[in-house]
Amino acid sequence: MTPRRLRHCTECGTAVDYRVPADDNRERAVCPACGHVQYQNPLNVVGTLPLAEDGRVLLCRRAIEPRRGLWTLPAGFMELGETVEAGALRETSEEAGARVELLGLMAMIDVLHVGQVHFFYRARLLDLDFAPGEESLEVRLFHWDELPWDELAFRTVRLTLEHQRAGTPGVLTAALS
Repeated sequence: MTPRRLRHCTECGTAVDYRVPADDNRERAVCPACGHVQYQNPLNVVGTLPLAEDGRVLLCRRAIEPRRGLWTLPAGFMELGETVEAGALRETSEEAGARVELLGLMAMIDVLHVGQVHFFYRARLLDLDFAPGEESLEVRLFHWDELPWDELAFRTVRLTLEHQRAGTPGVLTAALS
């Protein structure tokens, strides 16, 4: 991934230099005034693959960019101060208005070109009372043979759905460049 290029120190506002700091092996944004080294780390995306009792999958049609109008699993960026599990539950509630029980981690996918790691949990819908949140146009249950494969928003969603459909045990791990 090409890192987001910072121009100013996040501590004092001075224009940064890019160099390899002492005791490091990567170029980083270093403040010449205060010496602060800015580390850039991946962002975590957390979500669920909600399943109804009959095996149908809950998907959300996106109301926001990127990929507005396409289908996705309920997911979004993890907030500071929350666990991966808490973030997955929150995003499922916010985007799909759904209450779920987490059944275990099912996918951990590095998305290198955007500096993200996506975590998806298999989840059981606790009831069929769900509705679109602010970031969703529509929320709907799909039988596996009805899934809108050609209208999925993200490769990570496709890989996660394919992993579930195949019944492959364990956690899917992948890296997308």
